[in-house]
Amino acid sequence: MNPLEILRVSWEAITRNKVRSVLTMLGIIIGVAAVIMVVAFSAGTEATIQQNITGLGSNLIFVSANFAQFRPGGVSSTAGSGTGLVFTDAAAIADSVSGVDAVVVEQGATETVKFGTTVLDSISLDGTTPGFPTVRDMKISAGRYINQTDVDQKLKVAVLGYTLAQQLFPNSDPIGQVLSVGTIKMTVVGVLAKKGTVGEVDYDARLYTPITVIFEHFTDSRFARINGDRVRLIYVKINNTKNMDSIILQVKLLMAKLHKTTLDNLDVTITTQQDVITAQQSTSAAFRSLLTWVAAVSLLVGGIGIMNIMLVSVTERTREIGIRQAVGATPADILLQFLTEALLLSATGGVLGMLSGFVGSWLFSAFSTTRTVVLPSSILLAIGSAAAVGIFFGFYPASKAAQMDPIDALRYE
Repeated sequence: MNPLEILRVSWEAITRNKVRSVLTMLGIIIGVAAVIMVVAFSAGTEATIQQNITGLGSNLIFVSANFAQFRPGGVSSTAGSGTGLVFTDAAAIADSVSGVDAVVVEQGATETVKFGTTVLDSISLDGTTPGFPTVRDMKISAGRYINQTDVDQKLKVAVLGYTLAQQLFPNSDPIGQVLSVGTIKMTVVGVLAKKGTVGEVDYDARLYTPITVIFEHFTDSRFARINGDRVRLIYVKINNTKNMDSIILQVKLLMAKLHKTTLDNLDVTITTQQDVITAQQSTSAAFRSLLTWVAAVSLLVGGIGIMNIMLVSVTERTREIGIRQAVGATPADILLQFLTEALLLSATGGVLGMLSGFVGSWLFSAFSTTRTVVLPSSILLAIGSAAAVGIFFGFYPASKAAQMDPIDALRYE
């Protein structure tokens, strides 16, 4: 039998009982779709993490108090710390460490913002320093940003995010206007260009003010007022990544000197953007591996289903096998025919599973906040695995059919 004839006969055998064939392929369809969707979900998560971290700015070093947990796109939260970071540490880094372009400290608060008849509740205030636009790769669309005089003299000035400016001043120029932030008045000195959302932080909906104003007016408790110069995270932007190790060592030595401790007992942790990305990707990769193995079980179950149905098919078609042998079909022809049937079942299931994986990934991304990225490698892996399953689990039934005695097969009722 030539290959085309084997394909035709095998396809006719599969389509002869369509419902049984579809049910047989179901395990393969689910397994292939699951593999593609799991990898797409994981790749999308990794891409989002990298985008969120790099969206903070480029060439950054994060200096945090020990036991601090960094959250990309926002202010870190601490479960406790040693001596802790203070505001003057940032100034010392800027003055003493070579190779640094900018140093930024952030301290957050939430307040009601009012201008005229417009009242906006729960607006995020971001107390920052002059280097913030440089570190965050943000642009000023009108006016100016906070300068060192504002910080040193604790001037009540505000820079508005793009969306916040549109909400408060839809029909007028915000520069020079005075608005109420909680119980104090602030003068608007600038408006930032549109930045968008990075991670879960909408930078366009925030109000930016000198960090010293946050310390002075927006600390939540008496204890916080006493320790008002404590900061949770310092962002350091370097001018050349080739000098990364040298700059990190300089920062460590400076922190050890300022905090009167040794490098071994340093009470701060220094990490880079790549450290954060690598840690997040390691977690994502472990999760992906676990889910991929779970998806592989579906492929295994599908393969067992193919073998079971092929064994039933061999039994049902015993007389047909005998007739084919009687008219000249060799054991190799019979083996190849049944092996082709198993491969067609798994390959068709693989194609349907691939389409299901595409659709499922798209639906998951469209109706949730999670991004998915379908990788070509996952398609090749899934289809290749489906074909391998078909060949592996189809070989035994095909071999059993090929080994039948033609006389016994013709006598079979």
